[in-house]
Amino acid sequence: MKGVAVDATNRTVRTEGGLNWSELDAATQAHGLVVTGGRVPSTGIAGLALGSGSGWIERKFGFTCDNLLAAELVTADGRKVVASDDENPDLFWGLRGGGGNFGIVTAFHFRLHELGPEVLGGMVIFPAEAAGHVLRSYRDFMATAPDEVGGAAAFVCAPPLDFVPEEVRGKPIVALILTYAGPPSEGEEVLRPLRELEPRGMDLVGPVPYQVLQQLIEPGNPKGMHNYWTADFYSDLPDEAIDVFVEHATQPVSPLSQMIVIPGGGAIARVPEDANAFGQRSAPWNVHYLSMWPDPADTAKNVEYTRTIAGAMKPWTTGRAYLNFIGEEGADRVEAAFGPEKYARLRELKKQWDPTNFFCHNQNIVPAP
Repeated sequence: MKGVAVDATNRTVRTEGGLNWSELDAATQAHGLVVTGGRVPSTGIAGLALGSGSGWIERKFGFTCDNLLAAELVTADGRKVVASDDENPDLFWGLRGGGGNFGIVTAFHFRLHELGPEVLGGMVIFPAEAAGHVLRSYRDFMATAPDEVGGAAAFVCAPPLDFVPEEVRGKPIVALILTYAGPPSEGEEVLRPLRELEPRGMDLVGPVPYQVLQQLIEPGNPKGMHNYWTADFYSDLPDEAIDVFVEHATQPVSPLSQMIVIPGGGAIARVPEDANAFGQRSAPWNVHYLSMWPDPADTAKNVEYTRTIAGAMKPWTTGRAYLNFIGEEGADRVEAAFGPEKYARLRELKKQWDPTNFFCHNQNIVPAP
């Protein structure tokens, strides 16, 4: 189901549920338009959008679900329905953040925004020894950054690519992923303080096509790996928390693992908390602990490493999580992600639309009794 129809005049798109983000980006960028999408091009639009949808341009344009105008779906009992502000508004509320709990969405209608074809983006790479200074500087910069600034602080290992000095390859580094959802010339000045931090390794930021920006971290996410993920929202990153994070994040047990610190704020924080099912609008930080490794014999140590770093950071969490960033962590974790009031409303909605819990292979919302 790969159909896609862009209405450039009204800045909307109808896209069928089988598309991935590279396909949707190609269709919308043909008209100089975008909607917040996944950071890896092969990500499917459906799971990302229903789980709320985090991406590089979220601080400017909101989460993917904030741009959903309507959804066409098939329910557990085989009905074809539409959910929007005007039709089945309670279902529409639940779809935006409630995941695949209420039906199979066959088509999404999104609001689009002008951006591209060229944007400012890329990475500034620093040695691991500077990690604490870099993360503190990034925290302080993002406290007053304009909505156009997106990106993350990524604790990774240097890839074995030609532009990377041979002595650095495979060793821990810190990369500030910088994006600017506005005129590139304007972004050059706004991002200058981060690009001038010392000691720099390489500055790879520059004007690039939006579709290239969307492919930025694709090489670091190869297919066929074993994965273990978890995540938390944070109300702050004080110096003590940064020290704890850096101590663990600069000592990975797999060169493929990524500890990613994502700033909140901007447009996502201005959406009312009860506007849709997604919770935790106000958190200034969202940390994704993403471990990958090729050999199944290394599973135990990678899982333990991920749990250890996330556990060490628990004192500063809000108690909630972005559900698209976690694996199977139990019903309590799902409930905590929404908070008790939203979760109770979602359970009633689940009882109405899927009383037998037919759609259960997800971050499951159990129907109310």
